[in-house]
Amino acid sequence: MPRTIVLSVDAMGGDQAPDIIVDGVQYLAKTVEEGTLKVLLHGKASLIEPLLARNAAAARLCELRHTDTHVAMTDKPSHAIRKARGSSMWNAVEAVKTGEAHACISAGNTGALMVLSKVLLRMARNAHRPAIAASWPTLKGASVVLDIGANVECTQTQLVEFAIMGEAFYRAVHGARRPSVGLLNIGSEDLKGNDVVRAADALLRSVNLDMDYQGFVEGDDISMGKADVVVTDGFTGNVALKTAEGTARLATAFLRQSLRSSPVSMVGGALCQGAFRKLRARMDPRKFNGGVFLGLGGVVVKSHGGTDGVGFANALKVALNMARSDYASHIAVNLEKLATSLDTAGNERTAS
Repeated sequence: MPRTIVLSVDAMGGDQAPDIIVDGVQYLAKTVEEGTLKVLLHGKASLIEPLLARNAAAARLCELRHTDTHVAMTDKPSHAIRKARGSSMWNAVEAVKTGEAHACISAGNTGALMVLSKVLLRMARNAHRPAIAASWPTLKGASVVLDIGANVECTQTQLVEFAIMGEAFYRAVHGARRPSVGLLNIGSEDLKGNDVVRAADALLRSVNLDMDYQGFVEGDDISMGKADVVVTDGFTGNVALKTAEGTARLATAFLRQSLRSSPVSMVGGALCQGAFRKLRARMDPRKFNGGVFLGLGGVVVKSHGGTDGVGFANALKVALNMARSDYASHIAVNLEKLATSLDTAGNERTAS
């Protein structure tokens, strides 16, 4: 029998919590084998109990943990951390810290969740900073991009750590045995990019990592799926993500305008409805919901705050896949190789 995975959920985080949280659990409950999943719901009982009464499948999976307080979406991280103890977000992460749960999921305040998770779970051995990884639709299916906002500036060593963590994350969530890894740059030539990016490239090539490193990739390579895992700093990654989202919305708006521009266009659009539905399903952002804080001493998944039940269910699936995988042991091996290589290089420089 497969083991029972326990997910710890901040039921009060998100724009429409706790409604979409329970909806997400209900969607997921219909897809999992009985006895393989348990969900700890942290939040206000008076709001959650009526929702569970209307969603029997979710109710069968859930254990409600009442708390009166929660971290607001508008709270600054520094303020939130001071008042977070005992909140739904705090308790959800703490369940991972104590070993009661295998992973935590929240659609709440991103900054507060990051700070709180780092305080409670600490960093994994040989990892120095957490990175946010997100799945990205491509012609080949999906790529993983990291960091998308946690670290505005990075050293070459941190970028290599991100490559190690992103590669393991791709294995866990997308099932590839040996995903390819690329380093985001302004060109594919060796001399392109800033000093940090070129140094990270050299380090990735010199350390004997268990990784299919492909070298530099450019911004337009991300959507083409040239690399399964694309590594960059949080500033660049966040700008790339927001640019891609805006471009997708612009293309959708242009298409709608074109289809309504004349009677002939409207007829053509009507004839193509089936193709448009397939396109919409393939590009549905809810399918790619669930960014993971990689590098921590436990699994924490951040759902988009404005998602619906389907999107939250997909964030829960990300957490479930991470919990079932050997992610932690895989990154431990490569992070140890990196640390050993850096120690050896440092000793050689000292000796010379």
